[in-house]
Amino acid sequence: MTNPHTPRARAGREPEPDQLRLLGKVARMYYERGIRQPQIAAELSLSQPRVSRLLRQATEVGIVRTVVTMPPGTYTELEDAIQERYGMRDVVVVDASGAGDAVLPALGAATADYLDVTLTGGHVIGVSSWSESLIAAVDVMRPKNITVVDKVVQIVGGLGDPAVQMQATRLTGRLADLTGGTPVFLSAPGLVGSPAIRKALMRDPSVKEVTELWSRLTVALVGIGSLEPSPLLQRSGNALAETEQEELRSLGAVGDVCFRYFDADGKSVSSNLDQRLIGITPRELMQIPRRIGVAGGSRKFSAIRAALRGGWVNVLITDLEMARRLVAED
Repeated sequence: MTNPHTPRARAGREPEPDQLRLLGKVARMYYERGIRQPQIAAELSLSQPRVSRLLRQATEVGIVRTVVTMPPGTYTELEDAIQERYGMRDVVVVDASGAGDAVLPALGAATADYLDVTLTGGHVIGVSSWSESLIAAVDVMRPKNITVVDKVVQIVGGLGDPAVQMQATRLTGRLADLTGGTPVFLSAPGLVGSPAIRKALMRDPSVKEVTELWSRLTVALVGIGSLEPSPLLQRSGNALAETEQEELRSLGAVGDVCFRYFDADGKSVSSNLDQRLIGITPRELMQIPRRIGVAGGSRKFSAIRAALRGGWVNVLITDLEMARRLVAED
């Protein structure tokens, strides 16, 4: 006598009607009525492993089809498109109204959420000093209950006008406090007056102690700048003079990461500025496994696109308008 609960489908053939009926019945009990597998097994006189196999088979033959419905405010298709186009490790797109600095609160909140999820322990984070996007992120970050970061290290000189320097210092200190790490400050300006001053400072033991940590970084958290400095950078005293901006523009520069400038294709642009900068080198930056760039606003499109093309960052957190432009234009 044939057991009605015994599937009779042969390998490579469609299930027969009685088997399809059983598959459908088990699938509806589990997915539509919310009955747990042990109860299904008891009601239908099946073993629990058999119920699990039937549910798997119901998916294989198309009785159960998984449909992912994304909630409003998520843009996974757009994120995937940018990730594929530019060879990114990850992309986060956030809806932000307005332009320019109006996107900062949304970028800050998205960055705080991303770090909350992805900082899982043992990290050594390098952070650029003069980024309003990063300051907005630490302003809304929630403290972690456990230590997830060993050190938070400045990768660009943090000294500047005393009226705004405290924001750059607070960025490093606050991020360390929130993640349980030890802050490591770079007690030098981002830009100095001459190559000779830079050489002297780079030999200073306190500066050298910081720069030697750059080879140990596992995460970089950076802004992406355009040639026109942000208001914070302008006030800091580390901004470029107009003549320096013109020189970089004549060399094809469109943006920077940590004061390291690049052209529209993301290739490094060498200038006299490099000899006056106290900060991480492009080579050191590129060796960091996860390089998180936080930037948005319409004026930064050329800089952000170039940074992606050149691999300066491999994780991007940006606004919806920017994301759409990155996909539409290349």
